[in-house]
Amino acid sequence: MCTLVNAQEADKEFFKDYDAAFVMYDRSSGRFINPNPSRSAERLTPCSTFKIYNTLIGLELGLIQGADSPWYKWDGIHRDIDGWNRDLTLREAFRVSAVPAYQILAREIGAGRMKKYIEQINYGTNDISAGIDTFWLYRQGNASIMISADEQVALLNKLFDGKLPFSEKNIATLKDVMTAVKTEKGTLYGKTGSGMNRNGKWDLGWFVGFLEHGGATYVFACNITGGEDPSGKTARAIVEDVIRSQGLL
Repeated sequence: MCTLVNAQEADKEFFKDYDAAFVMYDRSSGRFINPNPSRSAERLTPCSTFKIYNTLIGLELGLIQGADSPWYKWDGIHRDIDGWNRDLTLREAFRVSAVPAYQILAREIGAGRMKKYIEQINYGTNDISAGIDTFWLYRQGNASIMISADEQVALLNKLFDGKLPFSEKNIATLKDVMTAVKTEKGTLYGKTGSGMNRNGKWDLGWFVGFLEHGGATYVFACNITGGEDPSGKTARAIVEDVIRSQGLL
């Protein structure tokens, strides 16, 4: 897969002062990049990367009709993120990571069905006890569902292997809305996730997804803490830098 000189050099070059996990798996060759195995095994709150599976469950249950069908009806409450303050399709809600839309979806799924799906796919700690519409969100000092970068990559591999309880049609819809960047070299798909502390500063950033390049698929997960602005946006930038440095995108 990637031709990095070695994993430690990748760590130093791209991850700077962040406490970072980065796992990348080439589904064609079976090779991994993982500069820090102990860190990639650490479970953290998934934040909005859980929208990957919230979306699939919603599609599977018929609660979402398609990528561009009307879906989220804005409740008229103005929120800090302007992109949330209007009606949204799935594609739009996924792109702006609309928490209110996905909280409504989680409530529609309900605790019983959500728990069943979470346990079927074996999502990290499988713990949704923090609340049906909050269990994936970052709350400093409060326990919620947690998952590692290793587990995120393993789940995506199972998804592509057809080992999770989701139809090919719904997986194709998810893939469509996950599209992040297309170039002549490849296509990047992913979802960011961010956690903020009580002082309004970013505490945790995720970017989880996959890359298609030259007929091969690479599955990845990255999370960062510490350093300056450890947000999902920053995690995505790190992943893109790694991928572009190898000529894959």
